[in-house]
Amino acid sequence: QVQLVESGGGLVQAGGSLRLSCAASGRTFNRYHMGWFRQAPGKEREFVAAISWGGSSTTYADSVKGRFTISRDNAKNMVYLQMNSLKPEDTAVYYCAAADSIQVRLTSRTYDYDYWGQGTRVTVSS
Repeated sequence: QVQLVESGGGLVQAGGSLRLSCAASGRTFNRYHMGWFRQAPGKEREFVAAISWGGSSTTYADSVKGRFTISRDNAKNMVYLQMNSLKPEDTAVYYCAAADSIQVRLTSRTYDYDYWGQGTRVTVSS
């Protein structure tokens, strides 16, 4: 069982930066690939970024590549999403999620993730 709590969301102007954090509970955190997803009003939840259980591999959605960076600290059970050059279209609720590396490879598919946080809201003003 893994419990996830996101933080760091807020209101920022276009071009600004935010750093989201995800705190995970459980002794097996380093067994899980970790992902960030987002959901804008009236839209489906979409993949943003993911990092492998050991941190050696990452993958990003094309829409955030070059602007967002995912990282993790397994010693602290933390995952981060550094978001730079934010755009109004980045406005959404951002969710942290965990996928069991024993079951799946590093993945962008929502249904591969077993555990989800409650989300943190990011609003980018123009």
